Order: sequence, then structure tokens, then C-alpha cells
Amino acid sequence: MNSAALPATPVDVRLMNFTATVLFLAFGVALLAALGGWMLRHPVFAIHAIRIEGDTVHNSPATLRANVAPRLAGNFFTLDLKRAREAFESVPWVRHAVVRRQFPNRLRVQLQEHQAVALWGAESESRLVNSFGEVFEANVGDAQQESLPRLSGPEGQSAQVLAMYRAVAPLFEPHDLSVEEFALSNRGSWSAKLDTGAVIELGRGTNEEVLARSQRFAQTLTQVTAKYGRRPEALVAADLRHADGYAVRLRGVTTAAEQPAKK
Repeated sequence: MNSAALPATPVDVRLMNFTATVLFLAFGVALLAALGGWMLRHPVFAIHAIRIEGDTVHNSPATLRANVAPRLAGNFFTLDLKRAREAFESVPWVRHAVVRRQFPNRLRVQLQEHQAVALWGAESESRLVNSFGEVFEANVGDAQQESLPRLSGPEGQSAQVLAMYRAVAPLFEPHDLSVEEFALSNRGSWSAKLDTGAVIELGRGTNEEVLARSQRFAQTLTQVTAKYGRRPEALVAADLRHADGYAVRLRGVTTAAEQPAKK
């Protein structure tokens, strides 16, 4: 027995169903748009609070909010997090910021401050070097350390200068001497100035070569100064650029030819 075929849906009925579906979708879109517009305009979603976490040694949370809040545009949904991060990182001493939304109207900010380990450039400049070897600008007087070494070198070489300083400076500590200034010239020559005012020319070469010369000098400095009845702090200048040794000039010691004594 054959089953009877179902009658085809009339065209006008199908058209009505299609129209109803389109209207329903349009209504849904309009409703979502209206809801979205309401959420964008409603004051409850305006940024009302900024929570500051992390390093706040040089900038208090209140100071950060006062400096950055006027530069934040938009609400919880429309705020540009990238621009907000840049606004926080433009504040002196702030190295890195992570900005997150916290529903419905808050921001949560995690800060990392620069840890100053040295001054950078000429004495007239207000630039410092952080523990990563990065140069940044800030009020030098706000640095926590009472005395910082002064480093200098070509732009973009601050990390290399800091690394070499960290390798060379400890060599003089057994002599109760400290490196106050450390420089890399544009021609690639290293030099150091001690807290006694003594200037040491370390010369050019690879990091390993310069460090080896510095180690040889530091290990024999006491022996050389004692030969002339002096202590290491009597050092006035040293030139380590000689292939077979180094030349020194000691306070109160001269030679017949008025030349530096040579090791």
C-alpha cells in the first residue's frame, strides 16, 4: 500500500515564514545593539577605581592614579589597554606595566619599577641604568643608593658597559678601591676612574682580553706600589695598553726621565 505524498507548502506560507524569521533576527540584532549602546553609555561601567600592585617605591598609588587617570579614555568596555599601559609606563621610574580589566568598572595594574644601579652619561644628564642594562630618565636624587657609579658609552651599548663594569669593579675591592666611573669610547676603548681619582686605561679588545689585562693589573698592583714604598691608593694613573705589561704613575714617585714606572 503506497503512502500518500504530503502536499507542498504553499508559496505564500513559505514567504510568511521567511519574513517572520528575518524580522525575528532583525529584532534580535536591534535588541543587542540597543543593549550594547546602553552598556557603553551607562555610568556604572565608567572606570571608578584603579588598583595598583607591585613596585611602588618611587611612586605612590595615589600619585600614579592622579597622573594617569586623566589620560585614560573610555569605560570598562572601550578602554584601550595598550594606551593605558603606555600611560603608566610613561611615569618616571616605571619600567613595565600590565593593565587588566576587572568587572564592572575597575582596572588592575601590576607595576615593575626600574632598579637603578648606575648613572649614565655626562654629569649634566638625568639618565640612569637599571639592573637590566637599560637607560631611563628620572630624578637622580630619587635613587635609593647614596652613591652610584657613572657609566658612559655609545648609544645602545649600556648593557655591555654595565656587564663589563660588573666584571672589573670587584677586582679592586681587595685593595679598598672602588670604580666610580667606567666608560667605553666611540672607538671601543675602555677606561675606569677610581674613587681616589686614579685613571686607568684598559684599552681595546674583546671582553675577555680587557678583563684578563684588568685581572693581571689588580693582582700585581700591591706588589708594584710596595716596590716604591707606596700603597695602592697612591696610584695616580695606569695604562694597560702595553703588550708586555702596564705603566703606572704613583703619587710622590717619579723616574729619572719623568716617565711612568712600567711593570
